[in-house]
Amino acid sequence: MSAVARAPQRAATDAADSPARTAPAGGWLRERGMGATVLVAGISTAFGVLLLSASGFISAWVGNDPYLGGGETLTLILGILSVLLVGVAVYVAAIVTANTFSTIIAGRTRQIALMRLIGASARSQRRRVAQQGLAVGLIGAGLGLVLGTVTAAGLLLWANSALTIDVSYDVMQPVLLVPAVVVALTTWCGAWAGSRRVLTVTPLEAIAGSTPRTLDEVSGSRGRNAAALILFIIGAVLLALGVLAGLLNPLGVVIAFFGGILSFTGLTLGAVRIMPPILRLTGRLFGRSATARLAAENALRYPERSSRMAIGVVMGVTLVVMFAVANESVKVVLTRSAGGEPPAEMSQIMDTFAAIMMGLVAVSAVIAAVGLVNLLTIGVVQRRRELGLLRALGLTSAQVRRVVLLEATHVTITALLTGLLLGVAYGWVAAQSLLGSVQVPPAWASPTLVAPAIPWGPVTVVVIATAVLTLIAAVVPTRLATRVTAVEALAE
Repeated sequence: MSAVARAPQRAATDAADSPARTAPAGGWLRERGMGATVLVAGISTAFGVLLLSASGFISAWVGNDPYLGGGETLTLILGILSVLLVGVAVYVAAIVTANTFSTIIAGRTRQIALMRLIGASARSQRRRVAQQGLAVGLIGAGLGLVLGTVTAAGLLLWANSALTIDVSYDVMQPVLLVPAVVVALTTWCGAWAGSRRVLTVTPLEAIAGSTPRTLDEVSGSRGRNAAALILFIIGAVLLALGVLAGLLNPLGVVIAFFGGILSFTGLTLGAVRIMPPILRLTGRLFGRSATARLAAENALRYPERSSRMAIGVVMGVTLVVMFAVANESVKVVLTRSAGGEPPAEMSQIMDTFAAIMMGLVAVSAVIAAVGLVNLLTIGVVQRRRELGLLRALGLTSAQVRRVVLLEATHVTITALLTGLLLGVAYGWVAAQSLLGSVQVPPAWASPTLVAPAIPWGPVTVVVIATAVLTLIAAVVPTRLATRVTAVEALAE
């Protein structure tokens, strides 16, 4: 009898653990956020393919040029630079993917709780999300590989004709599969990391409903807080070692690079603890009106949601400002060494190199921007019930839109200021660790102390671009969400 009684239960559990048999195949791909994740994976892969193709072409050119004598050093530098830039792009994509899946899971909480209620295990639900992340990563990586290879072939043909050189270089190299594989695996890992919320969903939430976790709830994650602190301390130590090593050798910048990655990862993990105090300070800039107070309180009440939106802005701003400050600081040192005016040839080389580097770094900033737009869109759509409650309490559609826009502006301004400070700090460390051992006239002795120089032009562009992004990302989905009546929103 007991075996007979357990049979229906096992059947229900098997059905719950195998949702693919009860849901339309591939239906989850139409869910909000998945398309943007495919785009992020595609951009990252195409960027890696283009960088590897360009560095391989230049290495072949240098190797065949009799005047450059092989150029092994230049080839090595190009290889290191390509790996570092691809690493930055993949790192940004990983954080954007993890935040995207965290937001998607937050919107699926009730659905996941229902699956738990009929017998599904939390681990099976998490495996399903990770498999979706791997599928999305493979799709994006495949598209990026094709697009990057075709673009690289076209650019190399143009370079051969425009530069009137004859270099035999085959674009179809096995090494081009490396960025595709790395991006696919990174997307998979990002989905796995972003889906950790699944393990805390209880069947009770299917009945009671759920809301984003509050500051008190997320502050209790001791493991995450400890990991954030450890990573930040190790990163800060490596940054300091990079500066010290840079007084002896320019390769100190490599140590500083890994210090920057680890310290920023620590800041990302600890964002739910770091952002609320900063948000509280910037919230005072918006006045004491009802909509402004609601926007400020919403940003503080649910720090996970705010930190996910903020971290994409922080990454993009930090990257652009970091390279701009590093380049400007190097130019200041060269100007000082030339007695006030650097040679025209040197200035032209520096400006050209800076333009190329900023263009490459802008790809990572675009990935972060896609993440910002995606998270804001998903967040507003998932909050229709909350927005409907505000409508039911007496707020007009215009006031509700103003609340959401002010909240997005509040988070963006806070993230922008944080990114500017981090960008200046990281940019100075990069310049100091690179030039600390260089003997600069008139002293002709090391160590060389580099003062941080802020290029106000790029900083202004970053501020304007961030403001425009926020408007685009917040206004359109907010209009769509507030078109639903209060009764329809509350009934969802």
